Formats: sequence, C-alpha cells, structure tokens
Amino acid sequence: MTEMLKLAGVAKAFTLHVQDGAHIPVFDNVDLTVEAGESVVLTGPSGAGKSTLLRLAYGNYKCLQGQVLVRHHGAMVDLATASPQQVLAVRRDTLGYVSQFLRVVPRVPTLDIVSEPLRQSGVVRDEAEARAVTLLRRLNIPEKLWPLSPLTFSGGEQQRVNIARGFIARHPVLLLDEPTASLDAANRQVIVELIQEARERGGALLGIFHDAEVRTAVGTREFDVDTIRAAA
Repeated sequence: MTEMLKLAGVAKAFTLHVQDGAHIPVFDNVDLTVEAGESVVLTGPSGAGKSTLLRLAYGNYKCLQGQVLVRHHGAMVDLATASPQQVLAVRRDTLGYVSQFLRVVPRVPTLDIVSEPLRQSGVVRDEAEARAVTLLRRLNIPEKLWPLSPLTFSGGEQQRVNIARGFIARHPVLLLDEPTASLDAANRQVIVELIQEARERGGALLGIFHDAEVRTAVGTREFDVDTIRAAA
C-alpha cells in the first residue's frame, strides 16, 4: 500500500493570549497514517479534537512538533515546514477539504464556485463546468439555482454545494469534516456513494462522521482521537 497522508509525532496546544496566556494542550505525539484506498474515520467524544486534527492535516493549524506529510506528485511534503506557496500547490493538486460550512465570496454563481477548483488546476472552463453540472445534478441542486449565489440557499443546499466543490477535483487525499450533517437520507446516500467511489479510485480519506450508519458505510477503520488527547 502507498502512504498518502502521515502524521508523525505531532503535538498541538493552544495559547489563549486574551486569558493571561492560558495553555490548552490538545495532542501529544500523534502517529497516524492513511494509505491509498483507505477511509479512516476519526472517533471520540465532542471536544476530543477531531476537527483540530483535520485542520492540522490541512495545514490550517501549525503543530508544536512533528511532521504532517502529504504525498504530492510522488514525493512527501511536510506541511508543518512547507512554504505558503508549497501549501497552496498541495491543496490545489493533492489535498482536498470539505468543512461543515460553505465560505464563498458573495454574488459568485454556484456553477462558478463548484467548477473553480478544476479551473485553478488548468482544466478548460467548458469541461470544468460540465463536471460541475454532473455533480450538482447528482446532489439534487435544481438547475434554476446554478446561476445564483449559494449564500441565498438553505443550509442543506449550501452543504451540498460545498460537497460538490470538495469532490470535483478528485484530490488523491481528502479530508471530510461532517459532510453529511443536516442532510436528509437520500442526499446522505449520495455522499456515501461519492466517498466510496473516491476510495475505489485509490483516494485516501480521513473524516468525521457522527452518523453511525455513515461511519459503517464509508469507513475502512477507525482512529480514536480520545486516546491521543494530551494531559491538561
């Protein structure tokens, strides 16, 4: 098997400067590897640090120590020490992230938002939009909404737009933070199928899924974040 994402000896803590520099430890010496074709589910109670671990893996948070390695164009890149330009290149071509919330520029049409990751990677607009249309239809976003900003949509519709944007580029490594939250059963099943297809293509997935049925359907193994929580 090919290692696609590897956290090695990672530690993380927060310092609250507005509260007299209070030090909040989160993780200590985390080791986690996700290989091609795996879908690893993060488990643990609320507050254990599951979302923090995903943000570390994406490079949004800096770790106190350790490595966050992503296989990018055949070589392992350490996001903990990479330059901002390297991080952006890894995110463009290799590392995708689907958060719980859609954050977009106001007034940009949904079709542009979903197709943008492909266009940024060099795919011509017509092809990028055709693939966006396929995903939007599959995720049951009505065609009349495609020219509109998703900021006017319902929470469930925004989440499905977010998912379409996250899956369109078929990144080799994909981080998923509650992608099925607030979705009905039919749309949850579509997401399950997209995740299964990504894994079958050889993708490496790391995600949080509070729905037990979804965890069972998409996960190849679990990683209990509570077991790596640092002592206060």
